[in-house]
Amino acid sequence: MARLEPLEGRLSSILKTEVSGFQTLVECKQLTAGASQETYALRTIHTDGEKKFALRRAQSMLEQEALPGQTTLAAEAYLLQLAQQSGVPVPNVIYILQPHDHLGEGYLMEWLEGETLGQRIVRAPALAEVRPQLARQCGEILACIHAIPIDESLTALLPSVTPVTLINETWDAYKDLNIPEPMIDFTARWLLDHLPKSAPLTLVHGDFRNGNLMIDHRGVQGVLDWELAQIGNPMRDLGWLCVNSWRFGRSDLRVGGFGTVDDLLAGYESITGSAVHRPDLAFWQVFGSFWWSITTLCMASTWRTGETPSVERPVIGRRSSEAQMDCVNLIIPGRVELPTAKNLDQGQQLPMPAELLEGVRVFLTEDIAAQAHGRPAFLAKVANNALGIAQRELLQGPQLATAEHRRLQALLGGSEALSILRWTLVNALREHLALDTPGLAEHLRHTVAGRLAVDQPGYHSAP
Repeated sequence: MARLEPLEGRLSSILKTEVSGFQTLVECKQLTAGASQETYALRTIHTDGEKKFALRRAQSMLEQEALPGQTTLAAEAYLLQLAQQSGVPVPNVIYILQPHDHLGEGYLMEWLEGETLGQRIVRAPALAEVRPQLARQCGEILACIHAIPIDESLTALLPSVTPVTLINETWDAYKDLNIPEPMIDFTARWLLDHLPKSAPLTLVHGDFRNGNLMIDHRGVQGVLDWELAQIGNPMRDLGWLCVNSWRFGRSDLRVGGFGTVDDLLAGYESITGSAVHRPDLAFWQVFGSFWWSITTLCMASTWRTGETPSVERPVIGRRSSEAQMDCVNLIIPGRVELPTAKNLDQGQQLPMPAELLEGVRVFLTEDIAAQAHGRPAFLAKVANNALGIAQRELLQGPQLATAEHRRLQALLGGSEALSILRWTLVNALREHLALDTPGLAEHLRHTVAGRLAVDQPGYHSAP
């Protein structure tokens, strides 16, 4: 609690000045600590009763410079105000932090009640009646966002990007990691070969999906987290909402796991008055999975460098295989056959390494997570997931690596080690290798499917 005491005192001073009737700050509870932002819930007492606010601010180590592709929090606050004026449901910004507040960059906003967790949005009984309406609502809201006029204030605030720029910047971010992921390079090449038709540039939210939408029994009550906003192709937002990663097991409902593309586009077209070119939507869905496959790796990299020391970061890096598999199913679909998983009793040592991991994993699940609450319980589940990945890597990894090595030798005609052949394929994809090379698609499908079997065998992969 000592860490929050200075924060509480300064926030109390701000609330006393900016909010009429404020009396006492009762609680300041940190909810999230992402790659660059922190979110706090503030519970306060006023002359007319209890009220809640939210504080969004930059992590202290990252205050001086935004991450690539991100706006500043001051810009995000301005976008919220602009969106509110245009009828977009967003929380009301109460105050933008100033240098003399000594709290870094950020802003205070009103608290919105509702649900943001994707798993609950697609499954919670309390939202059953409104779920069929959500896709159309999202379409209508996105149309309103895209209709916000692009003036000098926005062009000075946000970057203007083309599809080619987005692809190359995202691809470059992956190249900087210096790891061989052939399916990522293949997808980049495919995207550059299938560019969408040109479209008028609009304001793009950049991260319009489950997790950034506040939803209750009435529908979408708030669009949150505008930190990736840009000026670009509006279809990017619609395609991003259709990415399989946000369906949370409801692969049959392409829009957020709660609705259909027809309903999404009906809502969008009812506001814009013009039809959406559906092949463009498909392109942006592929781009969304491509972008997410790389972003998860970048997030894991911040843990490796010590920038974000959280158990979440290394685990999220293994979600790249999910997004890569989604790319496979979208652009090179086909059947795969995976080796049979080995059981825990394999080997002569008692206990085997995989069995030791199993013991710790069960402890985290049945003892720690079952007794903890809030974020500690969540982190225990994350740690359990990490151990499960390591366990499957031990049991299935050697067999999968052998199969991958044989496929690469047949595809490339070399006899070098697996690590060398992976880089050979990556470099060939970046330079000259035809995407329709015989055996290439089959190799990529099996390799990514094998990785997914280790990283997240329960993932519902779908186009």
